[in-house]
Amino acid sequence: MHGKKKLISVFFTIALLAAVIFTAGAIPVVSEEIQETAFLAGDSLYFWYTDDSLTDYLTNVSASYYEEKGVHVIPVLQTGLEYLEEINDASVHRTEDSPQMPDLYIIGNDSLEKAYLAGLAAEIKDEDGICTAKTFPQTALDAVTYGGKFVAYPFYYETSVFLYNKTYMEQSEKEVPATVDGILAFADEYDAPEQVEAVFKWDVSDIFYNYYFTGNYMIVGGEAGDDPARIDIDNAKTRECLQIYQNLNQFFSIDTEEVTYDTVLQEFIDGKIVMTVATSDAVARLEEAKADGTFVYEYGITKMPDLTENLEGRSLSVTNGIVVNGYSEKAQKANDFAAYLTKDHADELYAGTGKIASRYGVSYDNRNVNAFMDEYEDSISMPKMLGTSNFWVQLEISFSRIWAGEDVEQTLSGLAAQIGRQMG
Repeated sequence: MHGKKKLISVFFTIALLAAVIFTAGAIPVVSEEIQETAFLAGDSLYFWYTDDSLTDYLTNVSASYYEEKGVHVIPVLQTGLEYLEEINDASVHRTEDSPQMPDLYIIGNDSLEKAYLAGLAAEIKDEDGICTAKTFPQTALDAVTYGGKFVAYPFYYETSVFLYNKTYMEQSEKEVPATVDGILAFADEYDAPEQVEAVFKWDVSDIFYNYYFTGNYMIVGGEAGDDPARIDIDNAKTRECLQIYQNLNQFFSIDTEEVTYDTVLQEFIDGKIVMTVATSDAVARLEEAKADGTFVYEYGITKMPDLTENLEGRSLSVTNGIVVNGYSEKAQKANDFAAYLTKDHADELYAGTGKIASRYGVSYDNRNVNAFMDEYEDSISMPKMLGTSNFWVQLEISFSRIWAGEDVEQTLSGLAAQIGRQMG
């Protein structure tokens, strides 16, 4: 958890609700007595989410909103297990024992088709003109688009970046490689310090850190990830990229059965790795390690390298959006709060949660955080089509097989055929 702000006494009701709501186990149910207390004080909105790191932030923003608008927003932490199904049950199949239906909720962009088709995601009413290219990168807007409509407000995102030991790079007197070919050339010439065990190492077992190898050429639903007519998995460029990926195993022998993101990041902290692929959590972890003296180097973050001068890389990204429940009878008020949260409190998001806001214009004390937006702008979002719901699992398996030496063309052809059958 990050630093907390003190809440003044006028927000006692929300604090009381939070004490009841944020309990472990089954879906939380707020007692009728407390619900009545909230409703007597004014309108109430129920806001579901699954990431506990957001709890303090959402509680504070909700308190500010009550002070400004007189509307209670009650954050409800859910376990995340069968999350959309729980939203559906609370909205459609209500009983006396059901939890209070969410008026709005946070969800990853890859689930938006399912939510929209189930009536759980209403088209947003962007009355303040927030969802424009001036406020958000096109990646964020595409991520929350389904069928040409905005069905969520972009909230925060995750993507992968190139993390390097700045101290080592300065000592080498060489530029940070801009391509995978450049990394290989650097590795061939680098006179590594004794403690360095690998020039480049990353979690090859996780598709999130591998996808940039094929992200620019493997098309799954187009830019918005919602067009079943735009599927092109097996093509010449993708094969060429995956052949480069496979060849890297000859230079950087990484065991997919043993490597994890956490172990790789720890090896980077220990000074055993010069370059790796990281997500946004790495910044806080590195800063903590610098503060306690376990990371004694400087680090840098930049965009992921291309593969060669002729083959571009493109990272994967996930955008978490704020969705207005189509079954809510308070849709307008829910929309107003979603817009408020997106527009007016993005500056506080990273400091309070470690999440990076999807919108432009947010300043960060650590300039390395800004590098994530550069990558996010050029990234490709997770597709949201129901027919590709298991695509990432199958793609991860395919990458593992290719890394282990299986034939690229045969593996890719099999993947394309399977997804083609799923899409009908």
